[in-house]
Amino acid sequence: MLKLYTDSQYITPANRRIVFPLLFDLCYTNNLKLLEKYQMVSHINDCDIVVVPVDVTHFIESNKKEWLYAFIDTALGLQKKVWVYTAGDFGYSINKSVFTFRMSGFNSQLNARTFILPSFISDPYTLVQKEFRPIVKTLLPKVGFVGHASPSASKWIKEALLYLFHNYKRVTKQRYTDYQPFYPSSIKRYQFLSLLQKSDQIGTHFIFRNQYRAGVKTEIDKNKTTLAFFENIKANPYTFCLRGAGNYSVRFYETLAMGRIPFVVDTDFRLPLEGIVNWKKHCIIVSGKNVRDALIEFHQKISHEDFEEMQTNNRNLWLNHLNREAYFTTIYSVFKEKV
Repeated sequence: MLKLYTDSQYITPANRRIVFPLLFDLCYTNNLKLLEKYQMVSHINDCDIVVVPVDVTHFIESNKKEWLYAFIDTALGLQKKVWVYTAGDFGYSINKSVFTFRMSGFNSQLNARTFILPSFISDPYTLVQKEFRPIVKTLLPKVGFVGHASPSASKWIKEALLYLFHNYKRVTKQRYTDYQPFYPSSIKRYQFLSLLQKSDQIGTHFIFRNQYRAGVKTEIDKNKTTLAFFENIKANPYTFCLRGAGNYSVRFYETLAMGRIPFVVDTDFRLPLEGIVNWKKHCIIVSGKNVRDALIEFHQKISHEDFEEMQTNNRNLWLNHLNREAYFTTIYSVFKEKV
């Protein structure tokens, strides 16, 4: 069992949305399986790991940076490992010898103590109400996509303005995130998808949305578009995935959860549990220069048996490593060896 210490004054109802994700399971929902592996202790001297209770930017934006750094330095001075969480699409790096958990970032800029969090989604099969079954290999690769993709100049302008506004907030210290270059994701998606559509060697099943979630307003419409999204993933062995505002794709994890094969463009991302998961066995990662040819070549080379097995393995990967409970069970195994 790993013993964790945090400052419990921050474990409040108001902080549920920004709390370190594992603490949500241990302190708010009392996940019994995780409580078998992690124990909260009331004194820092008794712990294996010190956990900063909420998103680190909360302290900085609330003028509590000195408290944050003192808390971390005290733990490091006691030779404790320290876990911190940085939320949001971009994340924020602090210059301390801590283990950072975040959704995204650029692999070339992240240190070895940075752990990528999956998008913690509910099992899609509870929505589509069908059991997982692998798709049989056909002559041509079938790739699906439902989502925000647009070629319009107005969309590019809108994304550019949002990018400039965010960076104004960042430069003026109203918002604390790492810098990232401009990447008009909806435009890029449309360009890559159009390239795939033009090939007579690829079967494409795309639904383009001009807005995120098709701009739906009502709960009924939201449920309809969500169901259409997952039905598209279920119907196609491959799903095209590309980063959004942050350098990660929620669709990537939704595809794995459905037991399908993510076809993802490499944007210098880091995936969860690298060194534990051999990602080359679970997805197709391509550069932006060979999207069409890479998919065709992969599909031609993979056997019928391996094609179906890959889908089954992807479903099992999500069940055993990437949903919320499974992820922190795996993290437990990683850090149990370190203490």
